[in-house]
Amino acid sequence: MGVIRITQKTDFDAVMDAGVHATTPHFALHIKTPSAHNRIGAVVPKRWAKRAVTRNAIRRQIYALAAFCQWPQPASDRVVRLRKAFDTSAFSSASSVALKSAVRTELQLLFDKAHHTT
Repeated sequence: MGVIRITQKTDFDAVMDAGVHATTPHFALHIKTPSAHNRIGAVVPKRWAKRAVTRNAIRRQIYALAAFCQWPQPASDRVVRLRKAFDTSAFSSASSVALKSAVRTELQLLFDKAHHTT
């Protein structure tokens, strides 16, 4: 069974209040256990990704990678939060292959860190 998306603000707030579980240079992962199901949420603020196309591309990467992760038991709610902007001078466009690759690599590192600390 795959993961379910967190959609309610109260659920996001509860997970964020649980504290940061793992970090990378651009992302933070908040985890709240136990939960009835494995759920994932993405917080990509305008402060760190000005263009909507960039925010949506990052969200898609988060949800796509989460769908293929083997989540440890017990089930938990997780929120991935963008905490720093990607350098716009290093990427040709907001939806460039280079940006998508950088985001995916860092998200994989974030999820790996979280799995090794649980």
